Amino acid sequence: MKIKKVGVVGGGFMGAGIVQVCVQSGYEVVLVARREESLNKGIATIARYLSRDVEKGRISEQDKDLALSRIQKSLNQEDLNDRDLVIEAIPEDMERKKKVFVEVDRICPGHTILCTNTSCLSVTELAQATSRPDRVIGTHFLSPVPPSKLLEIVKADTTSQETLDIVKEFGRSLGKEILVAKDTPGFIFNYLLISLTRAAERLLENGIATAEDIDKSMTLGLGHPIGPLALADFNGLDVGYMVSCAMYERSKDPCLAPSSMLKKLVESGRLGRKTGEGFYKYRKEK
Repeated sequence: MKIKKVGVVGGGFMGAGIVQVCVQSGYEVVLVARREESLNKGIATIARYLSRDVEKGRISEQDKDLALSRIQKSLNQEDLNDRDLVIEAIPEDMERKKKVFVEVDRICPGHTILCTNTSCLSVTELAQATSRPDRVIGTHFLSPVPPSKLLEIVKADTTSQETLDIVKEFGRSLGKEILVAKDTPGFIFNYLLISLTRAAERLLENGIATAEDIDKSMTLGLGHPIGPLALADFNGLDVGYMVSCAMYERSKDPCLAPSSMLKKLVESGRLGRKTGEGFYKYRKEK
C-alpha cells in the first residue's frame, strides 16, 4: 500500500512539526485538534519555521506557500475518514490516547494505519484498544521534528510485517533515518536519554559539579550539540518528569526513576525555558 493521505491528531509543538515534514514531502494532511486555538497555533508554528527556512535560503517562498496549501484544518475527527495513515501526537496520557485510538479506529477505513508518537507508553496496549492491532505502530519523532534526522519506529507485539515495511518506507520519504525498536519502556532513544539525564541530575543534586560543567562534559567531551540538563530545560521539565514516571512504572528500573531535584522543580513550577527557569535561568523573550 502506498501512503498518499495523512492525518495528524494534535496541534501542539510535536504535531505541528510532524505536519510540516509531511507537507514538505508532498503529502496532503488533515490536522485535527480539539480547539480552534490549538489549530491556529499549530499552523502559525509551521508558517514561522517555513518562513525561517525561506530567510535562510533553504526553500523558496513558493515552496512555503505550496506546503501550507497542503494542510486542511479540522476540529472534527470524522475528517480523517479517507486517510491512509493517521499519527496521534497528543500528550503522554494513556487513557486520552486510547480514546483517540478507539474513535479513529471507528472512523477510518480498514486499510488505515494508526500511529502513535508516544515516547514512552506501550504501543501494544494502545493497539489492543482497536479492532486492527496489526495496523497499529509507534512513530516516535524526535524534537524538534523538521531538523531531526531520526524516526524511531516501534513495533508492537501485534504489528504486522506489512505495516512495519509500509511505515519504514513512509518515514524514509520524510527524509528520516529509521530505527526500529521493540515495545519496551523508552524504546531506544529515550531509554538512553532519560538514563543520561537522571545521572546528570544526580551529579548536580549531590554537589559534584555545576550544571554548566556537567553539560560541558557531554558537549565538549562527546560532541553532543547540547548538554542533558539544558536539553531537559528545552523539552520542558514537566514533560521529562512525566516520561520518566511512565518509564519507571513500566520497568521499575531505578535508573529511570525521576530524581528528587526534578520532582521539586516541577512542583515549584520551574519547568525550563517555557517558564524562564529550570536547571538554568533564562531571559524572557520579548
